[in-house]
Amino acid sequence: MRLSDLHTGDRATIIRVEGRGVFRKRILEMGFVHGKTVTVLHNAPLHDPVYYRIMDYNVSLRRADAARIEVVLIESADTVDIPPETETTVMHAPHAASADVLSLPTDERLSPPETRHEAHRIRVALIGNPNCGKTSIFNRASGAHEHVGNYSGVTVEAKEGYFRHGNYKIEIVDLPGSYSLSPYSPEELYIRKYLSEETRPDIVLNVVDTCNLERNLYLTLQLKEMGLPVVIALNMYDEFERKGDSLDYPSLSAMLGIPMIPTIGRTGEGLHELFDALVSVYEGTNTTVRDIRIHYGSIIEPAVESLAKKITQRLVLPYALPARYLAVKLIEGDKEISRYIGEQPKGQFILSARDFALHNIDEYLTVASDAESIITDHRYGFIAGALRETYTSNNRQPKTLTDKIDNIVTHQVWGFPIFILFMFIMFQATFVVGSYPMGWIETLVGWVGGLAESLMPDGSFKDLVVDGIIGGVGGVIVFLPNILILYFFISLMEDSGYMARAAFIMDKIMHHMGLHGKSFIPLIMGFGCNVPAIMATRTIESRQSRMITMLVTPLMSCSARLPVYLLLAGAFFPQSAGLVLFGMYFLGILLAVLMARLFKRTLFRAEDVPFVMELPPYRMPTSRSVVVHMWSKAAQYLRKMGSIILLASVAIWFLSYYPHYSGEAELSALSTQLQENIQLTEEEKQAKTEELERQIHIRQQEESYIGRIGRAVQPALAPLGFDWKMSVSLLTGMAAKEVVVSTLGVIYTGDGDDSEEATQRLGERIRQDRDANGNPTFSPLVALGLMAFVLIYFPCIATVVAIGRESGHWKWAAFSIIYSCSLAWIVTFLIYQVGKLLFV
Repeated sequence: MRLSDLHTGDRATIIRVEGRGVFRKRILEMGFVHGKTVTVLHNAPLHDPVYYRIMDYNVSLRRADAARIEVVLIESADTVDIPPETETTVMHAPHAASADVLSLPTDERLSPPETRHEAHRIRVALIGNPNCGKTSIFNRASGAHEHVGNYSGVTVEAKEGYFRHGNYKIEIVDLPGSYSLSPYSPEELYIRKYLSEETRPDIVLNVVDTCNLERNLYLTLQLKEMGLPVVIALNMYDEFERKGDSLDYPSLSAMLGIPMIPTIGRTGEGLHELFDALVSVYEGTNTTVRDIRIHYGSIIEPAVESLAKKITQRLVLPYALPARYLAVKLIEGDKEISRYIGEQPKGQFILSARDFALHNIDEYLTVASDAESIITDHRYGFIAGALRETYTSNNRQPKTLTDKIDNIVTHQVWGFPIFILFMFIMFQATFVVGSYPMGWIETLVGWVGGLAESLMPDGSFKDLVVDGIIGGVGGVIVFLPNILILYFFISLMEDSGYMARAAFIMDKIMHHMGLHGKSFIPLIMGFGCNVPAIMATRTIESRQSRMITMLVTPLMSCSARLPVYLLLAGAFFPQSAGLVLFGMYFLGILLAVLMARLFKRTLFRAEDVPFVMELPPYRMPTSRSVVVHMWSKAAQYLRKMGSIILLASVAIWFLSYYPHYSGEAELSALSTQLQENIQLTEEEKQAKTEELERQIHIRQQEESYIGRIGRAVQPALAPLGFDWKMSVSLLTGMAAKEVVVSTLGVIYTGDGDDSEEATQRLGERIRQDRDANGNPTFSPLVALGLMAFVLIYFPCIATVVAIGRESGHWKWAAFSIIYSCSLAWIVTFLIYQVGKLLFV
């Protein structure tokens, strides 16, 4: 029977995982090994993937992948013969842990830390499974304000912090979450290189989720095999105690040779004792620390011993990696270690010895077995034996709070409506609720501009300050509340655990796009900012899915586009601005789907890595985490306004101000004529003056440097309904999309009524604008086209750089520019031309 054949509520015992490659390796390391019990919880809304529970945690698999796992129903386990997986079945003996604890040879131990780092300074690597709470510990320890999310991949790069504990200055590095040290993704490869090369830390602080010890300790064993000094933080210990479970962690600590300290990362409880343990391990005074060795059975163990001996005798390695660790990785078929060994002098001899050993091993194994699966089984057997002696589980109800919530939010009927409703509420609140503080900030900006104008003498510097700096930056800063609201909702999704459920229910759609379900997380993050979203693609194991996700993520409407949407939607669609805003986001999603399918069929045809994703338990978002997340994004936005947008506003003002045409002669002549014409009323004289000032402003803009640039590119954008002013704003918006708003603000400043400018919104000035013939330059159709163009064209400079770095080649950054600009022109052309046929 296959795992995919089971129905909701069925429980089965795993017999074997078939196939080879990345999926099999990953699924084994996540606990799908011989003898483990797996329960079917329920299906996704589209019946695929399926939600399973194994080793007290939840994970989702596609049906096609579950079909590779052979199982037997628990009810028939006593009557059905379960074929043995060579020797792996004996690893669950009660005393497996203590029986396999041996001492490593002296030459495989690390040199004392004092020989590698200066005294009174400890370099600590913080590592653990996703969702174990290590970033919470990092924030509490170092005072940093990294965002803490409840799904895999929040920490997409290493973060460093410093703090003092006693006489030591501790440098703590928060590494990305990882299930193992096998190099599936760039993140995991980075972690292993960090732990094994010249950056090798003094101590590894391994944070484990106490509620899911068996799966978390798999990474711990790999750290010990690397010869690293390890201290374990038994995190979320409060949740563990509330479950009614008990753990004799002093005995478990003695078995593994690792100091263990219970902690609660969210509150900081236990951290002082944890850092005391770090210091004692560093000083060599902790009596718990000792090396362990896992015996891999009568077939694998002799090969490991022989290969380790050859490595010790033949190789002189630049870094202090234990020979036994290297031998095990070679037997496992680790490509990166094989490449590393092959580059060393006499490395080819070691690889030949490895191939000979694998040939001998294969002669003793069944068809469904291999060395890799046996090694994984023995590691989990070692863990199971240790926990059997130290861990007692309370017989709790099978239905947890997480299960009850998931029965609603991932329901086959209600799952999608709930998700779509949440998205709509998020976008509607962004506009409606954000309009109130937006008006307050707008009034404040207008007051500051009016104050500067009244206090400063007339001249070009005054125009620079009032129109360039205050007008340009002020036109963008008013949208800060809307961005904060957007990040508030995204933070709630991440911190509660709902973001992972969104990826779960969207996986089948992602699969039809040619993407991994995990691709949905960077795409959703793209609604906040495309740059961290591009970086978050590192958590996707498949290079094909990772590349496609990187290329389509800029189609997600980041917060930088939001000011453009709010400006134009508020000006031309005041009664349905929220619906228009939702439509722009939906258009980006639709285009991302179409382009992903196109890229999958043309550029990236290789088969994708199967979908395997943990679904963490729901947790109540803390106000501190939400506020920190919102503040970090607000600070990032403000820094951008103090750098890119400020410089762009000044540059745009300069280009639009020079060559300067004041029109003093025309104004003087008109003033004389109006004084001589006694038949005109004061209102009529004022209207004529305003009209002349408007014509002078238009001439100034057209003859300025920016006007010349705009007219040069305007023929290419004329079929889209764009005039030279819009063309200029699109050119400057390549630096950052918010600059589109500040450019329009600078261009439309000085229309003849300064007092009105101080109080009117930029949207009103745009709506009232006319060309030389008196025709409106903007219309609702043009506004829709401009919003669509801003959505699609040219990822901002920071995003282009991120694509180049993450893809490993700058050709993909160039490709993203070319395809996005071409797509923007095509889509906007269709909107404008078809719209004219239908509505004009």
